[in-house]
Formats: sequence, structure tokens, C-alpha cells
Amino acid sequence: MPRLAIAQIRPSKGEYAANLQKIGGVLAQIAKLDPPVDLVIFPETVTSGYFVEGGVRDVAVTAGTLFRDLTVEHEAAAAPPIDVAVGFYEVFQNHFYNSCLYASLGNASPGNASSDNASPGSASLGHASPGIKHVHRKVFLPTYGVFDEERFVERGRDIQAFDTRCGRVAILICEDAWHSISATIAALQGAQLVIVPSASPARGTGMDEEGTRLPTSVVRWERILKGIADEHGVWVAFASLVGFEGGKGFPGGSVLVSPGGEIVLRGPLFEEAVLTYDVDFDEMTRARAESPLLADLEVNLPHLVKNLGKRETGKGKRKARAAEFDPATNGASLKSAIRNPQSPIHVVGKGVEEGDPLSIDPDLARRWLVSFLKDEVVRRRGFTKGIVGLSGGVDSSLTAFLAVEALGKENVIAVRMPYKTSSPESLEHAQLVIDRLGIEALTIDISAAVDGYLSQVETNGAADPTRRGNVMARERMIVLFDLSAKYKALPVGTSNKSERLLGYFTWHADDTPPVNPLGDLFKTQVRALARHVGVPDLILRKPPTPDLVPGQTTEGDYGISYDKVDRILYYLIRGMRSDDIVARGFTREEVDKVERRLESTHWKRRLPTVAVMSQTAIGEFYLRPVDY
Repeated sequence: MPRLAIAQIRPSKGEYAANLQKIGGVLAQIAKLDPPVDLVIFPETVTSGYFVEGGVRDVAVTAGTLFRDLTVEHEAAAAPPIDVAVGFYEVFQNHFYNSCLYASLGNASPGNASSDNASPGSASLGHASPGIKHVHRKVFLPTYGVFDEERFVERGRDIQAFDTRCGRVAILICEDAWHSISATIAALQGAQLVIVPSASPARGTGMDEEGTRLPTSVVRWERILKGIADEHGVWVAFASLVGFEGGKGFPGGSVLVSPGGEIVLRGPLFEEAVLTYDVDFDEMTRARAESPLLADLEVNLPHLVKNLGKRETGKGKRKARAAEFDPATNGASLKSAIRNPQSPIHVVGKGVEEGDPLSIDPDLARRWLVSFLKDEVVRRRGFTKGIVGLSGGVDSSLTAFLAVEALGKENVIAVRMPYKTSSPESLEHAQLVIDRLGIEALTIDISAAVDGYLSQVETNGAADPTRRGNVMARERMIVLFDLSAKYKALPVGTSNKSERLLGYFTWHADDTPPVNPLGDLFKTQVRALARHVGVPDLILRKPPTPDLVPGQTTEGDYGISYDKVDRILYYLIRGMRSDDIVARGFTREEVDKVERRLESTHWKRRLPTVAVMSQTAIGEFYLRPVDY
């Protein structure tokens, strides 16, 4: 029985040499195991990180170069002969691809025959001669949502099973596995093991069949992988990246699925790990005997495909009826969820069964955001400390709690920045958090700085309250970034999703810090998570306020409560029409108010508009992610 290892690791983005050394470290670790590992599987784009965008041309290498460099690392690790599957960006015949290399490393032992030319279905464990056995180039390139692969790499054109000393193998990279035909092709070609390297970011909150809370994307992945294994009677090994790139978190959670569709091995969430398992190919025989779906397909496939792509339009033959198209609906069903308020809408999160689309699993959210801060502050940007503007409100308090868990209390600095009209409660409530967490704190009165500027541009400094509030907010960012330079501490943002969508912040101020753990949480979700981590109840109960004008409250400025604001926003940003939102229990005035603010503040969520005059305009043609 071949022994497999799945290595879910965190690459250093854009650092090919560093990632090769990390792979070498895994090989050195595996070299100590007895019995030895026959095959180690690494995730998609493990040599560079996934979201490198226009940097693909900088990190792409030939398969031959990667094999040579893996050989060097293998020798340095003093590892026994071993097969590897490694995801990488490839340059091949003047084109770039998202690829996976399968290779044998180490010299073949005398007397052990190579299985390079073994018959389909064989599973010889004799040491294969070193060399490249196969390169799979990703066929299905996601180009939607956060993905833009087709802009930077080209499509592969085929899926092939191939023989190895560990049996007959096929590789499907990430979205390749989402298309059922891919695994079917692999199985029909005799694959015993389907390798699925992945760099799929975690999204949503869901629950698996056992009731375990997991990211929704992880739950869906496990369902797909179990389906592949169960339908075709094959082993499926899924290797997922770990870590965050530009805020998008790779969750780990790698799995090995048996031919019966059972998960026999699962990696931890958001942590690096190397998992091992002894694969018994005899289980395929038992699974296929109990569920001979693949055998049925092999018999019927020639009949099913002989007319594939043909349409009977000749004389005496029935003509296929064209689909009816109504330009008034643009082809959309009038019974779709958007057009019919009675139709169910897909929502995720604990509490959905009670009809609350904004419920989250607070412990999963906490682990997710703590991992985010560890990656983005320490690993990606090289800081050991974080600095938080602590106002005494629930957002900044929660941010401080998360930062302490991620960085340690000795590495978090809280800064209170009162103006002369600020509420004394703000200072007091911030002190509650400082005392509870035991963190270093500074108090910087910004009154003189704000008034000093206003006195230069207004008689007696008599600016209107809105202008003064904006000056105060921007002065606070000046303080935060200056202290960041002094203490070598990265500013950590505190704005929530509700404020960001409604534009309820000062441009180039509140939403300026380079990392923000709360930016994808609605205010009601922030409260739920803050309660879970232990933010003082006094802070949770008080009305939210930016504290820029005496007596000001956020909900007073909105003219509507956060409970309603967040739900209206939830539906709006999913494309629901305002009429349908009103039908869910909101007034027309409430929906219109939120929609106007959402639509009128897009400019606040973008970088400044630049006149594009060349083919190297930053952000349009010259594309590099912020952390590479």
C-alpha cells in the first residue's frame, strides 16, 4: 500500500526560492518517518502563492527548472526516493499556465523496477527512475468574483491519467474538479488516485453533515470531493493552501477521501500541517462492486456520445425547437428569487433556520480573523506589533481583542485620541478595554492640532461641524501613522462593513489603515463577535457614535437602526430589487434611504481616479497585489 502525505502549507507570496526551501523542509520532515512516504502532494501554486496577478511572469518557471530545484532540495533533505505533486505557475512554449508537476525524486534503488511503464491499474512500490512523469495544466480557469485567472494564464487542453509507482494517477487543479466531466474522464482513463491541488479562498459560514461549523466553501468542497470518490470508486486527495493573500484566506482543511466517499483524513483549518495515510487500492474493488456506476458508464458511454453535438435538422427529422426568449426579462425566469419575493433566498450562517441571514458562527469568525491578522501583519508585512485607535466603541474594542489574540498583548498599542468636545465616556470605555487586555496605551489630545489648522483657514476657527469632524478624523490618522513609524507597529483598521457600504467614514481617514479585520462584517455581526470574545457589556449596550459632534449617534445620522440597515444592505448587495425588499417587512422610505447612500458613495471605496494614458497604467495594466 502506498503511503501518501498531504502538505497544506503557507507560501511566501512571490518568493519562489523561499517556497522551494519550505518544500525542502517538508521533505526533510517526511524523511524521518518510518515506514517512508511514497508520494507527497502540495497545493496549487505553492511555489509562489496564488493571487500574484501580473506577477505571474516573474514567478513562472519551466517544469524542468522546477524539477531541477526540487531535486536540489530533496538531496539537501537527505530524503529517500519519493514522488511529489507540486502546484506552480509554469512557462511552457512561450505561454503561462497554472500547472501541477508530478515527478519522482531520488535515485532508483538497484533491483527495483521502475513503474513508469506499468500497466493501467498497477500499484508497484518499486522506486521509479527520477524524472518528470506528468504536467497537468489547469483546464477550467475561474474568472469571476475574486478570481481573474484567464487574464494572466492560458487554459490547459486535456486531462490524462498516467502511471506511477504509486498506481495510476490523474490531476485536477481546483476548479477542474468542480466540473463533473473532469473526474469522469480521469476515471475512464483508469485513474486510481485523483489529486486535487487547490488555492480556493474560504467564504461564508456553513455546517457539514456531522454538524461541524466550517467555511461554506469548505463544506461545498468536501461534498464535491466525496461525490467524485463515491461515483467513480477512486481515492481523492485534496491539498489546500493555508494563509491570507490580500485579505483572502486559504483555509487548509485538506482531505483524503476513500473510494466509498468517506473522508478518512482531514487537515486543520487555517494552520499548516503534513498529513499521512496508507492508501489501500483494494478498497476500490469493494466500492465498485457495491456501486458499479463506472462500469455502467463504460458500457453505455459509446451510445451516449455518438450523437453528442449533433442536431437532427435534416429532411424528415424533427427540428430542435429554439428556446423562447422574452427581451423584457432578458431571458430571466419570472420565478427567480430576485423577481419573486416569496421565493427562498440562499443565506448562510448559524440561525438561518430562524430566518436571520446575518447570523455568524462567532468562534469560527474569531479563528478566521485572528489567522488573518497573524498572516497580514506578521508574515506578509514583517511587523511584530499592531497599533489600534481605540475610541471606546464596539468596533475598535473588538479589533483590540482580536489583535491581542493574534499578536500577543505585549505587541498591541492602543491609542486614545480625544478632541476637547469628545465624550468623557469614550476615554473611560477605552480604558476598560486597556485594563481588560493589559495592553500598552497612549493618549494623544488632538485639540491643539485641529484648532491650530482651523485657525489658519477660518476666523476664530469657526468651521462648520462636518468640516471640523473630517479634520478630526484625518488628524487621528496622522497620529496613528506617525506613531506607527515611531513604534514600528502596523495600523489596524476598525471600520465595519455597514459603515463602508454607506460611506459613513471620512475619506482617507477611518478606512485608511492597511489591514482591517472587520471590513467584511456588518455592524450587527461585529456586536455578536464582540460579545463572544468578551468585550465589556457596557460598550456593547451603548449607542454607536463617531464622537465627532457632541450628542451625535450613528443611528441618529442614518435615521434607521442598524438591525434594519444591515438587512437592507444584505439584500441590496445581492442584487435584490427594492420592491422585493419592501415586501420583506421594510418601509419604502427605509429602503430608499439605504439604497441612496449605498449608490452615492462608491467613490469612497475606490482609489483616486487616474487618467489612463498608457498601456502600463497602475491598477489597470500594471497589476501587482498589495502584498507582493
